[in-house]
Amino acid sequence: MQKPPGKPATIEDVAKLAGVSIATVSRAIRKPEKVAESTRKRVTAAIARTGYIANAMAQNLRMQRSRMVMVLTQSIADPNFPGILIGLEKIANDRGYGVLIGNTEGTISLEENHMRFLSSGMVDGLILLTGHLPVAGSPASSTAALPPMVAATCPVSRTDLPYVGVDDVASAKMATEYLISLGHRNIAYVASRSSDAVSDLRLDGYRKGLAEAAEPLPEWRVEGDGSSEGGRAAVERLFIKDTLPTAFFCYNDDTAIGVISALQLRGYRIPEDFSVIGFDDIPFANNITPALTTIRQPRGQVGELAMAQLLDQLAGEKASEFETLLHGDLVVRESCAIPPVSARSPRL
Repeated sequence: MQKPPGKPATIEDVAKLAGVSIATVSRAIRKPEKVAESTRKRVTAAIARTGYIANAMAQNLRMQRSRMVMVLTQSIADPNFPGILIGLEKIANDRGYGVLIGNTEGTISLEENHMRFLSSGMVDGLILLTGHLPVAGSPASSTAALPPMVAATCPVSRTDLPYVGVDDVASAKMATEYLISLGHRNIAYVASRSSDAVSDLRLDGYRKGLAEAAEPLPEWRVEGDGSSEGGRAAVERLFIKDTLPTAFFCYNDDTAIGVISALQLRGYRIPEDFSVIGFDDIPFANNITPALTTIRQPRGQVGELAMAQLLDQLAGEKASEFETLLHGDLVVRESCAIPPVSARSPRL
């Protein structure tokens, strides 16, 4: 039932093709969450066949709603990002919203470019994966002009901003306690950059795990940068010292992969000589040798809850909770074992 050229489709055309009332078509466009999924699919198909979608978009603009949400992320190359995006898009699609991705690469100029979508009215809300509020530099990035927002995966310092993420402190504590349960008493935490709030939270969990051990345990914090190269560099710095840990708890899986690589290049075996545990459970974690023991983040669930909170705000609902922390799961594979009894020496 495609309309002839030059004759725009009407809402009546959509209603007739979908077999519903005009009011139902209007409701499916304006408040899709209030319409049964089967009906919404019929209306959506009818809109696509008739070409009415342009008129529907114009109606949304007259209502000053774009039904688009922007996701600001520092890097789409982050292995956690695809899983989070799947959750975000699932809820957005279910409720009639689209998703724009703003990849900032950590640069202010790119973030400012993405903020121009706010000034143009093309975005109704923001999901922040950056760990900070949008940068200043455009009228849309002033606090008063910012749309509803939800932070995910990395908390933002503003206390009234809803946040959804994994419980980094409890998860890091669990990882540390697991290494202690295997008999390790000298455990190093390989951190990310000093400015990384998530790394600091995981450091807190590591410290709590040490503090609650049956005996006093030393703290070993080694600086990294969240990359595999940072993990390799951290190991090299440790080998300058006279004493070494028997286990490494790493800020993330990329860091852990770098740590394992550096130790293996020095002739050590994992886990016979050193144990290594990561955080995130990225897809590659199960494909290295040995397979990496790690903390699994519920990425899809984080995305779903973050988007649901944002769309609830757009619908005029107040956030019931400003912080939603999800449980991380310990995934035991092959990179951890009891510590060696004898003194360790490189097998060169």
